[in-house]
Amino acid sequence: MPHGLTLTESTSGARSLATSSMAVIGIIATASAAAGAATTALDAAFPLDTPVLITNIAEAIGKAGSGGTLLPTLEAIADQVTPVLVVVRVAEGEDEAETSANVIGGNVGGVKTGLQALIAAKSVVNVRPRIIGAPGLDTQAVTAELVIAAKRLRGRTHARAIGDTDAEVMTYRENFSARELTLIWPNTSPTFIGDATARALGLRARIDEETGWHKTISNVAMDGVTALTRHVDFDLLDATTEAGVLNDAGIVTIIREFGGFRFWGNTTCAGSDQSEYSFESAVRTLHALQDIVIEAFAPEFDKPMSVALVKDLLESCNTKFSELATSGWIMGAKVALAATGNTSAELAAGRPKFALRFTPCAPFENPTVDFAITEEFYSDFASQVAA
Repeated sequence: MPHGLTLTESTSGARSLATSSMAVIGIIATASAAAGAATTALDAAFPLDTPVLITNIAEAIGKAGSGGTLLPTLEAIADQVTPVLVVVRVAEGEDEAETSANVIGGNVGGVKTGLQALIAAKSVVNVRPRIIGAPGLDTQAVTAELVIAAKRLRGRTHARAIGDTDAEVMTYRENFSARELTLIWPNTSPTFIGDATARALGLRARIDEETGWHKTISNVAMDGVTALTRHVDFDLLDATTEAGVLNDAGIVTIIREFGGFRFWGNTTCAGSDQSEYSFESAVRTLHALQDIVIEAFAPEFDKPMSVALVKDLLESCNTKFSELATSGWIMGAKVALAATGNTSAELAAGRPKFALRFTPCAPFENPTVDFAITEEFYSDFASQVAA
């Protein structure tokens, strides 16, 4: 028998879970450069239909060429944040339809292009984009595919609401029913139609890093904006102004108030059947909690299912949920074995069922202040005069 101390490491028990980072931006863009060495450098830095990980956006701007949407998109994002970014460059087509097809991409012979390459970026660069867009290239067809990509990535997509008037953009909004989508109008640049969208991507990442995924992009000052392509009427005490009407229609607008330009509106494009996800923060909270569950469950797959294993899983998740509630990121959340469906046969087949209930923090969107004239502040008038 050994004579001495034996050390072992236990892998059982509840685990400490991290708060997920959802601030990784993913963009689809076009880019071109002058012939010669500049084109060669662009192709080397951003090969077509290949996810490229960017951790130094200033350096990436220097390699982004001078034509296409990549350079202005990176510049607009850089005004807001220094992000982790995944770029997929696509070829510019002969017309808008061909360019949109390149952005949407596909899978030919196992080779993924366009948006499909962005969806699969983690297998290439080990990073999953969670805030995605194609600023300046987001036609209706592209936006519809961005929504599908966002669903698969458990992320959020931002796109422009196409139209020149309130009526046109509100009609355009009716084309979509997706909680993962934020539509934005008007624009912030007369020369790049994707400027506001790019700034939304950057601001979303900045808020994630500085405040958290539980805060919407509304009412946070943007950097680098000097004008709007269309003035939007706004009054905090009047919900019938242009900004209020656009928000009610499910469009995030831009106002110039409180010392700067800022997005205004907490809304998503969720349909009437998903009204509980009408706030951007509710959807982001859902995705964050899904990440926590994945982190907790993934290491336990294929282990022998025992009472101790299930208890440890539940404790890991619920401890993290309590931390988030204490920090003000959620109002509360709890996961437990589902009350129904856990028959002996299902458990013996390795198919336990769990139920997770949560309450996201609603944005402070529509407080009511009741004004009334009263005599009460005259009640000690005589005593005050005597004093």
